[in-house]
Amino acid sequence: MSEPIRVLVTGAAGQIAYSLLFSIAKGDVFGKDQPIVLLLLDITPMLPVLEGVVMELQDCALPLLREIVPTDKEEVAFKDLDAAILVGSMPRKEGMERKDLLKANVAIFKSQGAALDEYAKKTVKVLVVGNPANTNCLIAAKSAPSIPKENFSCLTRLDHNRARSQVAMRCGVPATHVKNVIIWGNHSSTQYPDVHHCLVNMSGSELACFDAVKDDAWLKGEFIATVQQRGAAVIKARKLSSAMSAAKAICDHMRDIWTGTPEGEFISMGVYSTGNPYGVTEDLIYSFPVQIKDKSWKIVGGLSINDFSRTKMDTTASELIEERDTAVSFLAA
Repeated sequence: MSEPIRVLVTGAAGQIAYSLLFSIAKGDVFGKDQPIVLLLLDITPMLPVLEGVVMELQDCALPLLREIVPTDKEEVAFKDLDAAILVGSMPRKEGMERKDLLKANVAIFKSQGAALDEYAKKTVKVLVVGNPANTNCLIAAKSAPSIPKENFSCLTRLDHNRARSQVAMRCGVPATHVKNVIIWGNHSSTQYPDVHHCLVNMSGSELACFDAVKDDAWLKGEFIATVQQRGAAVIKARKLSSAMSAAKAICDHMRDIWTGTPEGEFISMGVYSTGNPYGVTEDLIYSFPVQIKDKSWKIVGGLSINDFSRTKMDTTASELIEERDTAVSFLAA
């Protein structure tokens, strides 16, 4: 058995964490022989609820879970971390302006970035889930100057999985038969789910997605809108935001960071845009197709981008630039 790794989940008393913690603790993410110390951070009023989550984790009697540390203190939660999954954020309340939401979240992620900088290992891998995830991730990274920007990513794997599943259902194949969909840009309704490089395994042979689906109008219209609006559709139906699917996507994202992506496949995640090969504005956290090896991601280069794609990639970049500039103005305040 290897030494235990220290894994933080914030917003640990919330519903995404409730769907996530069991998977992490039983070894689905960091490996079946990797012991774990779980650090669980939430705000002070949530500590009684968090205590119930701790009891349940204890009652699972999991062999890899060495210790559980529930806390409302950043200096405890961020100490010597190997991985940080930042789920907690200020949710948008009714009648709330987007800039007010950004302001509240800048305060949270500035503080957590500073805590990462001061207390965590410099090798820590940080995944930001709390929305607006791309910009929250950028603020955390900017607030932790001693940790490499490459160690920060935000979750667009849920959008990636949604896109993959839509194509699979349309073709009547399992989701595992669909690979190399791409989510470009922001984890918002401006994201661009791109299937121009996607392959579908149809009865043993790999076809380009457009050839497998045989419905260009759907792929360029309803498919994109469905993936963009899926989060809102789940809220409308369940009266709660996606938790089970978000937790699954978090597990996929972190597992791929830890163990790498399969040969010839790429996945989507929000990463630092500076130096990217697609002409996307620098100094953003933008979702790209990436491959991962030895816990390091690399943007997949050389993919052809047509005018249809370029327009959509630019639209989502514009939104991210605006978000960034607003957030950075609050950061300086």
